[in-house]
Amino acid sequence: MSDARIKVSGREVEISNADKVLFTADGITKRDLAEYWVKIAETALPHFRNRPLTMRRFPDGIDTDGFFQKHIPEHFPDWIDRAELPKEGGTVTHVLANDAATLVYLADQGCIEPHLALSRVNSPDHPDRMVFDLDPSDGDFTKVQDVAHAVRGALEDRGLPSFVATTGSRGLHIVLSLDASAEVDALRPFARGIAAQVAAAHPGLATTEQRKAKRGDRVLVDTFRTAYGQTAIAPYGVRARAGAPVATPIRWDEAFSSDLTPDRYTISSVFRRLGQIEDPWAGIDDAPVKATSLVEDS
Repeated sequence: MSDARIKVSGREVEISNADKVLFTADGITKRDLAEYWVKIAETALPHFRNRPLTMRRFPDGIDTDGFFQKHIPEHFPDWIDRAELPKEGGTVTHVLANDAATLVYLADQGCIEPHLALSRVNSPDHPDRMVFDLDPSDGDFTKVQDVAHAVRGALEDRGLPSFVATTGSRGLHIVLSLDASAEVDALRPFARGIAAQVAAAHPGLATTEQRKAKRGDRVLVDTFRTAYGQTAIAPYGVRARAGAPVATPIRWDEAFSSDLTPDRYTISSVFRRLGQIEDPWAGIDDAPVKATSLVEDS
């Protein structure tokens, strides 16, 4: 297999075994993944910068077992930004993907899925994102859309604007942009309260039951990410699934379209989309919700 060098962000990043196939059924190579990040970086990086990153790595492709890695390996180059944060019993040093060269380097390391913290590195216990993860129990995506409508309505009733994205997997993420004024544990009752309200109003459709055996065919309104150190798939992050689907920010009107699927956009088709519309999350930080008001409301 041949190596390659990609010039990006004023650096030349080597891609070893560039022709190595990571997505067997689709023939998508490590070079293809790296070039995706070069092309998407301008749109994606505002969502990445200064967020601790957890790597989900598949050095031998998605047909083999991957693994999650939080701590940056010693062999990563010095030019990659990093942050040491506390964890139970010690610290962990995370990658910060603050430029396109870092994203390309992560692709070279077999990192297919980047997962981002819901807080910035300067305030790791004060999140600026709250995520409601709608996780279906079966393949009926219309249920996910119906629950998304209910969650959005519950937030709108409180005057809270929300954002939505496909996960590139099975469901949708509904996101609140916060001003990082409240500690994460204090926000948990609010998140759980919204989920409980939706589940109570739609008992045959939505649930807060974590155990799969008790969910039936209902959609889980997952609020477990409202906790220290939790992550979510990055906006425009690739998923380790056939077709290389991408977690894609969408408009709310798109979320309810009959032709939407959670894996509709891929590393090839997402650029056609971005050629037609601006990133729907481009202004996500312009008017964040006052997080302390959610604590008072819970």
